[in-house]
Amino acid sequence: MSTLIVSDLHLHPEAPEVTDGFLGWLRERASGVDALYILGDFFEAWIGDDLLDMVDADASGNAALAADIATALRRLADDGTAIYLMHGNRDFLLGQRFAAAAGAKLLSDPALVMFHDEPVLMMHGDSLCTRDEAYMAFRSQARRPEWQQQVLAMPIADRIALAASLRQQSGEATSNKADDIMDVTPDEVVRVMRDHGVTTLIHGHTHRPAVHELDIDGTPARRIVLGDWQPGIGWEVAIGNDARPTLQQIDI
Repeated sequence: MSTLIVSDLHLHPEAPEVTDGFLGWLRERASGVDALYILGDFFEAWIGDDLLDMVDADASGNAALAADIATALRRLADDGTAIYLMHGNRDFLLGQRFAAAAGAKLLSDPALVMFHDEPVLMMHGDSLCTRDEAYMAFRSQARRPEWQQQVLAMPIADRIALAASLRQQSGEATSNKADDIMDVTPDEVVRVMRDHGVTTLIHGHTHRPAVHELDIDGTPARRIVLGDWQPGIGWEVAIGNDARPTLQQIDI
């Protein structure tokens, strides 16, 4: 069994190098794998699945990008790869319609996945950053179905403006926060891993790729953090027949 895991591509029309790199990676690296997991922030922003109806009317290029990505993923799925999409803090409105168009399944966060009888916990990672109280309050609101329904009921132009405003606010807030506040809370990592009975956790969100060796109640454990994709550079976790996840930087 072969599996690839990625996160934080932040695809958007103003970064065509990353999009082209990802599409090439799908053709050359992901072709033939058993499963592909995308752990959130796949898109820089997602304003609703009805974006797929606007390919000929959206001057921003977001609709065309969404359609192209869905087509590429569907091609991979049709060739036999199981594709799973997890929500991130940028694309939490990604819905069933896009998933169906891409031949993918939406994945809960957190998700417990078995590899050769070894449980691996996958998360986007934002819920682990509990010291960022302002963000955690927004996350709680944004994940509520009622709030999402209200946003999706807005005219699409208003949603585009809201997404731009949220991105700006996020950037301004990030610039004023200490690094440790924006990183995961170590005690929360241990709690989550203990509660799920795992010794391997894979997540993204922080853009700080690394493998952290841990101790969970006397048992060796690992937290593997995926990096964000940039022009020419991506990050993946590969799981082969030995069931051991390996983090690696890739050229795209």
